[in-house]
Amino acid sequence: MKIYSYNVNGIRAAMNKGFMQWLSASDADVVCIQETKAQEDQIPMLEFKTLGYDCYALSAKKKGYSGVAILSRLAPKNVVYGCGEEIYDNEGRMLRLDFENLSVASIYHPSGTSGEERQGFKMKWLDFFQNYALELQKQIPSLVLCGDYNIAHTEIDIHDPKGNKKNSGFLPEEREWITKFLESGFTDSFRYINPNTKDAYSWWSYFAQSRSKNKGWRIDYSMVSNFIKDRIKNASIHPEAMQSDHCPISVEIID
Repeated sequence: MKIYSYNVNGIRAAMNKGFMQWLSASDADVVCIQETKAQEDQIPMLEFKTLGYDCYALSAKKKGYSGVAILSRLAPKNVVYGCGEEIYDNEGRMLRLDFENLSVASIYHPSGTSGEERQGFKMKWLDFFQNYALELQKQIPSLVLCGDYNIAHTEIDIHDPKGNKKNSGFLPEEREWITKFLESGFTDSFRYINPNTKDAYSWWSYFAQSRSKNKGWRIDYSMVSNFIKDRIKNASIHPEAMQSDHCPISVEIID
């Protein structure tokens, strides 16, 4: 199964920047999307259908904000909208598709860059999400948790670790959270396949020509349950896709 994850920073904007052409060329079985910034009736479901994808979406209550979706060429046996906590589900943070041998989730972790209040919200979410993921893993051992985690884990995952050590997304407590999350039974699929690859980023600021200079952050992950990590065939980052300030990431799982 070839699974992509892509923070599109607005699905309607991405559509105007060649998203359908990218999707057609990707040959993806499943595409997890974050930051749709659209209500369900604003998502181009019929256009995705022409390429063989059914689209499942959870939008935020606030219009033009957050939201996740999953495009799938495979029919799921179960679809779970949200995580059961209203404060997070109202922001459209998580959507999961259960298949016969695998469950795939699209997750948009909060950003804390707008100030202390949202940073506090982010840290509370991270605590909640870790407990949620561990309980879910007991029920469904074969999990792939894709999305924008809004955290660069180690110094190799960010272009300027010293200059960003006090910035949201690279704070010590955030990085420690990812370490503990991995230690609790998950594998960072990209680092599993590419343990020493440098300058591999999935997000770049729109400012100061950051992308052309490759001054980026790796904040998008496909986290795979250790139970199935031996089934990871490949994991990649695709910076050539230019529909967003993020780029897609992918993981291939042997079915």
